[in-house]
Amino acid sequence: MFVQQLEPVADSLALSALVAALPLVTVLVLLGGVRMRAHYAGLIGLGVAALVAWVAYGMPVVQTASSAAQGVLFGLFPIMWIVVNALWVYRMTVRTRHFDVLRRSFSRFSDDPRIQALVIAFCFGALLEALAGFGAPVAICAVMLVALGFDPVRAAVVALVANTAPVAFGAMGTPVVTLAQVTGLPLDTVASVVGRQTPLLALVVPLLIVAIVDGRRGLRETWVPALACGVAFAAAQFVASNYISAQLADIVAALLGAAALIAVPSARRPAEEPVRAAVLTGVRSEDLDHEDPRPEVLRAYAPYALIIAIFSIAQIPPVKRLLARATQTFDWPLLNVADPAGHPVGGNVFALPLIGTGGTLVLLAGIATAVVLRVPVRAALTEWGRTVGELRHAILTVVSVLALAYVMNLSGQAAAIGHFVAAAGAGLAFLSPVLGWFGVAVSGSDTSANALFGALQVTAARESGLSPELLAAANSSGGVLGKMISPQNLAIACAAVGLKGREGDLLRKVLPWSLALLLVMCLIVVGQSTFVLGWMLP
Repeated sequence: MFVQQLEPVADSLALSALVAALPLVTVLVLLGGVRMRAHYAGLIGLGVAALVAWVAYGMPVVQTASSAAQGVLFGLFPIMWIVVNALWVYRMTVRTRHFDVLRRSFSRFSDDPRIQALVIAFCFGALLEALAGFGAPVAICAVMLVALGFDPVRAAVVALVANTAPVAFGAMGTPVVTLAQVTGLPLDTVASVVGRQTPLLALVVPLLIVAIVDGRRGLRETWVPALACGVAFAAAQFVASNYISAQLADIVAALLGAAALIAVPSARRPAEEPVRAAVLTGVRSEDLDHEDPRPEVLRAYAPYALIIAIFSIAQIPPVKRLLARATQTFDWPLLNVADPAGHPVGGNVFALPLIGTGGTLVLLAGIATAVVLRVPVRAALTEWGRTVGELRHAILTVVSVLALAYVMNLSGQAAAIGHFVAAAGAGLAFLSPVLGWFGVAVSGSDTSANALFGALQVTAARESGLSPELLAAANSSGGVLGKMISPQNLAIACAAVGLKGREGDLLRKVLPWSLALLLVMCLIVVGQSTFVLGWMLP
């Protein structure tokens, strides 16, 4: 049995924590300073973590390798299993041109560019985040706004700011699933706390969007539909994440947010020409005037309806118990780890949910989508293979980062850092979202930031007397606000709208919004750690 040590370096917690931080520092420097590609940075960071675990923390080489292998398996299944199948569904809608039908359907909701920005960047962007994630919502929504006649810079800024509230539950809940796994906290508990933080952002972001699009006039004239959209989105995200399924949170929120927006009479009024002239300074795409048959419009919405239906059925208690029977739980080979108190850690046992996992449910929805959209079997299989190929670097990044996280967690490195950071005491509640924000700003992924810092947050919380669930959730909720300033997302936005090389210009425009919203999230978490907002927690 390998027993974790908190002070293996010169019997000093500070020095041990400093050495334990080397893998994290390596990854962050390679990503943020050297601008190395994420999958290379992840692999190098994994090598450093393994070296520290073996040399400094005394973890046997075999157990170190076994820890990394467990992280790799979790990265492949269920994490990337979810992402691949979700993106596959999206790719089939593109192949059959039903994505274009959906885009035209959204553009007809209103001719007011401020309302169009809400429908496309906020609501439809959340749908794309639910299915694709990894920068796809920013690229696609920015292009759609430019097609409507938006200035490229404004379109990119709107898309970046909108890609905040849905990120924690993106890619069918991948960030919170990862957070639950690396922290050992129940998924339902983690998702419920995140679902009591990010919905508060959803109340604000639609108002920011109309202000970015049309300044004070936009806020003055369209605050009612914007607020209605935000309230509906927030309420749906809260209910879905707490009482239905974390994987459905963004899909349900996006659809209800769009429905509430269009239900407001003022949102459907024709926009005044001065407004359109001031906002729509680009060239409008001609294909938006194409009329689509009603059956094709219904088919375009079918994939999302199928996903909601399948996930809802899977939450029915008898069905849920039936699916759970397929979960395989076994002792992980070549791994026998105890915490500093001598108690076996959870990583010694591994659970493999074969059918009840989100990726398998999305796969079933994808098969049904192929039938509804009339995609031939060969074409559907081809798209699945191409999806895997398209995500190859993302897959390598995720598995390497999760392998790094597992090595750090099981060797005791994360525990040492957490015990050292716990010295901040109550100040941790304020700093916790900042750590998540920094992680996403550098890595571009809430999933990666949760894998890197989730266990650290939980250890620090337990040592300082704060709620582990609160700080773990704060890592993810704060992280979503770093998404808009990450080099990865800025590059995607610039490439999508033809602004290559102007990432710095976009950064200067979105950084103030990112910092302002981060401050709000920090205050929310501080409030939730005290009696002021403590009543919000489950």
